[in-house]
Amino acid sequence: MNISARVTDERVLDVRFDEASLIVDLMDGRTISAPLAWYPRLLRATAEQRLDWEKAGGGYGIHWPALDEDLSTEGLLRGAPATIAAR
Repeated sequence: MNISARVTDERVLDVRFDEASLIVDLMDGRTISAPLAWYPRLLRATAEQRLDWEKAGGGYGIHWPALDEDLSTEGLLRGAPATIAAR
């Protein structure tokens, strides 16, 4: 019996945007793309604000300090839109 384990590394390598999408490259070579419409803070942000991100949670998350936005690779892989908290 031959069992091979899949090696994945879901940590963030890079984050970029196009006109309508958030695009996240992972350390294991995968790329996740999600509609900006799922993330209202990112959708309303300027290009400069979107570029001001940092890795969080040991590389398994993305944080935009100026926008108070945090996303995890787990949520992105599940296809989970942002939840909007009451303010």
